[in-house]
Amino acid sequence: MIPRYTGKEMGSIWTEENEDRTMVKVEILACEAMNKLGIVPDDALHDIQTKADFELDRVHEIEKVTNHDIISLLTNVAEHVGDASKYIHKGLTSSDVKDTAMGVMMKHSCELLIDLEKKLHEVLKRQAQTYRNTICVGRTHGIHAEPMTFGLKFLLWMDETERNIERLELAKKYISVGKLSGAVGTYSNIDPFVEKYVCEKLGLEPVRLATQVVQRDRHAFYLTTIAVCGASLEKMATEIRALQRTDIREAEEYFAPGQKGSSAMPHKRNPITCEKICGLARVLRGNAQAALENVALWHERDISHSSVERIILPDSTILLDHMLRKMTNILDKLLVYPDAMIRNLNKTGGLIFSQNLLVALVGKGVLREDAYKWVQRNAMARWLEGADFKTNVEADPDIEKYLTKEEIEACFEPKHMLKHIDDIYARYGM
Repeated sequence: MIPRYTGKEMGSIWTEENEDRTMVKVEILACEAMNKLGIVPDDALHDIQTKADFELDRVHEIEKVTNHDIISLLTNVAEHVGDASKYIHKGLTSSDVKDTAMGVMMKHSCELLIDLEKKLHEVLKRQAQTYRNTICVGRTHGIHAEPMTFGLKFLLWMDETERNIERLELAKKYISVGKLSGAVGTYSNIDPFVEKYVCEKLGLEPVRLATQVVQRDRHAFYLTTIAVCGASLEKMATEIRALQRTDIREAEEYFAPGQKGSSAMPHKRNPITCEKICGLARVLRGNAQAALENVALWHERDISHSSVERIILPDSTILLDHMLRKMTNILDKLLVYPDAMIRNLNKTGGLIFSQNLLVALVGKGVLREDAYKWVQRNAMARWLEGADFKTNVEADPDIEKYLTKEEIEACFEPKHMLKHIDDIYARYGM
């Protein structure tokens, strides 16, 4: 008996069918271990291995009476196995089976998320190279700052994605665990060998110590890591939304032939998928908070965490799976407009080169406070009066004492401001 999970679809991990089959697998492996200890006879083990099965409808029917999901599953399995079922679940408690099965399911879900993060990384790396030397204006506080390259945005996101992969790998380590140690974790009616055997067969690590349950700080770490991954996607989506604004329009989501942007306004091209990603990131953060609330349970265990996990684990993993696929597609097909970037770069009439002038004046021996004042007054004239910044700088009586026209001209050249771009890329082997 093996789980039906195929390793391809996130949703299939969290189906009731797959969860129950994973729990039955745990029970069978526990019987195999007890067979090696001489507790379960060979003929009984054979019956368990070949006959253990269930039907969800029958499990639900039984649960209407028992009001206990694990007992209902085991009762239906016993109906298939017959007399040998008396060895199933021997010395175990429900959480032994459920938490160990959950370890398998969380491990599988984390592996899928890691694979998707790696695919996102590939697209980001390609786009970082494509736009490596595409000049655009950098913005701080939403205001033009200094020139940069569009590729640096992708490189920054790629760097963050690498950290998210590392975080998910660590989360995978924390949640790829199981426990079969009985009612309060003392192995009162089960040999520790059973736990070791089952976990090894399932690709899990036995926890060093448990109560009745695997401790929920592990699950909280996984869910908070998922929330961080979602926040990174939200960060990318927010930037694209800002760049797609009509008055900027340096990049935008791909708009497919036949796509409609508004029921009222035929001209609309809206960043709807990026907006969706931003919204779903909020859900992931809410679920992470719920996971943190699950860490503190009464004494050796209560059941307050269980109902929460039935929602937040499938929802968060499925949501991040969806968000990663969507964002990877957005970035892969992103429409980029370098001409608009140059127009926007020049929009402030050279104000973005103010630091070059400041540094040049200081280099000539001017006190920094004085140099700052001279440059700023000409910059403010541009902001408030629309005066030409460069023309005013060239005519400024204080500045012209120290800088020639050619030296001022050199301050308004963006390329030398980007001379270390290759040094940054070299840090990534690019």
